[in-house]
Amino acid sequence: MKHRAESGGTSRRRFLRGAAAAGAAMAAAPSIVRAQGPVSMRWQSTWPSKDIFHEFALDFAKKVNDMTGGDLKIEVLPAGAVVPAFGLLDAVSEGTLDGGHGVMVYHYGKQTALALWGSGPGFAMDANMMLAWHKYGGGRDLLAKLYESIGANVVSFPYGPMPTQPLGWFKKPVAKAEDLQGLKFRTVGISIDVFTGLGAAVNALPGGEIVAALDRGLLDAAEFNNASSDRLLGFPDVSKVCMLQGYHQNAETFEILFNKGKFDGLPDQMKAIISNAVDAASADMAWKAIDRYSTDYREMQTADQVKFYKTPEAILKRQLEVYDEVVKKKSAENPVFKEVLQSQIAFAERATRWEQDTVVNRRMAFDHYFGRDGVAKSL
Repeated sequence: MKHRAESGGTSRRRFLRGAAAAGAAMAAAPSIVRAQGPVSMRWQSTWPSKDIFHEFALDFAKKVNDMTGGDLKIEVLPAGAVVPAFGLLDAVSEGTLDGGHGVMVYHYGKQTALALWGSGPGFAMDANMMLAWHKYGGGRDLLAKLYESIGANVVSFPYGPMPTQPLGWFKKPVAKAEDLQGLKFRTVGISIDVFTGLGAAVNALPGGEIVAALDRGLLDAAEFNNASSDRLLGFPDVSKVCMLQGYHQNAETFEILFNKGKFDGLPDQMKAIISNAVDAASADMAWKAIDRYSTDYREMQTADQVKFYKTPEAILKRQLEVYDEVVKKKSAENPVFKEVLQSQIAFAERATRWEQDTVVNRRMAFDHYFGRDGVAKSL
């Protein structure tokens, strides 16, 4: 019995010594990142430094920097600091930049199907549903296939659902589709083809160049994105008429880009942190947008004396008709475009039918509490 007890005690002592040694080794061994020192990345956004979109880019970088405890340090420069806004994809792919923040419609000239992640009516999906299609409906694999088809050495994370964008800023309200004919108009992505089909003379400019072009008469009208961006960029200084709502960019999302070699070289744990930071930043961006956009929308009506008009249904209907013509043509020219389109339609038919059947129309509640004059009901 004594021998057996001693044997058991020896075995336990050996186990404890081994466990202690292993624990000490784990505690002493630095992580892969710390052994090499913090990883630094230089990024650029496609937005001017004063735009809220650049702020969203900084927000994402801060989340990653904080969540990695400083093991990854992302610095985000504004548009033009290294390359022009429309040059982001090439710069990230070639390694001139380690990553960036923008929108996929800016790559329309590289591969037209990339614009399907934000340029168009979304087949009645909003931007959140578009992201659901991307994450769970096949969009992720299709996007990787698209970038591979053009030799882009990048890893892409769509995120950040945007509200429906205005038709644009004009010299006077537009009442019918014919009012767009001959206008020198700014837009991007598939919207270039849609507005061209509506008779406009389209010029695709990055956000930071639009207001100056309007001021100099190089443009008659333009769309960009939202109340905060439009106000910060100075649209109310050159126009007092904004037409709200449009199908040209009903469901757009942002894009976070990494150089593929740089991303693949990160430890798996850091990749997981980045992936989760994307989701966190997506939610936070949507919440911040509601707060800021609604505030700036009110400020433009009061302080800036901007007049907002709802785009007439005849123009919206014509946008849908022209869009259908455009995507049929693009599908015939580009098999991958057709593949993405069919994937979106299949997901949208199911998701939007569910939404239309189950989500209550909030207009009745809005009218009940605030009325047409916007004055809150006393409770």
